Amino acid sequence: MDAAAARARRDPASVRLLAVTKVFGPEAIREAYALGLREFGENYVQEMERKAPAVADLAGAHFHLIGHLQSNKTKKAAQLFRSVDSVDSVKLARRLDAERTPLDVMIEVKLSEEESKSGAAEADLPAIVEAVRESSHLALRGLMTVPPWSEDPEVSRPYFTRLRELAARHGIPELSMGMSNDLEVAIEEGATWVRIGTALFGRRKKL
Repeated sequence: MDAAAARARRDPASVRLLAVTKVFGPEAIREAYALGLREFGENYVQEMERKAPAVADLAGAHFHLIGHLQSNKTKKAAQLFRSVDSVDSVKLARRLDAERTPLDVMIEVKLSEEESKSGAAEADLPAIVEAVRESSHLALRGLMTVPPWSEDPEVSRPYFTRLRELAARHGIPELSMGMSNDLEVAIEEGATWVRIGTALFGRRKKL
């Protein structure tokens, strides 16, 4: 991370590490916390609900939902997470706001053609930005995207560049992009959050 920031002539402190602990048990979160990590990403509301009692005592630990959120799970999500980084519709933004719980949010933008990817279409982004900014309980922090998987990190670069351009257009300060395989490219393209799982915890195993 520091090397990539240096290449981009950025302050390394401008890039934050989100430790992705999905499919790892609470003990992984506790071990990472003991080493100084405080920001954790989870993909599923139900999985976080199982883990929450075992990590409730970790003062200053913040949990981000980075997976797709179904609108019927907004109440539980608002209880479990400090940030929802995968808002992808006006409906979802309004449902989260209706929970009347202060939440940071990021809007997930789908920039690839892959059917398996979640996220809002570029054309829908202005309306979602407006809905979040008009809400009473949501704070718009950034945009998030997941490019197509490739062993070549350069494949991700155009998607990261595009997300940066969209954020600038809408006056959005933060960018969540880049994972274990392409984090350096993401940082070079302006990422303020990188979502790292495999490089920290190894290959995932089912719980």
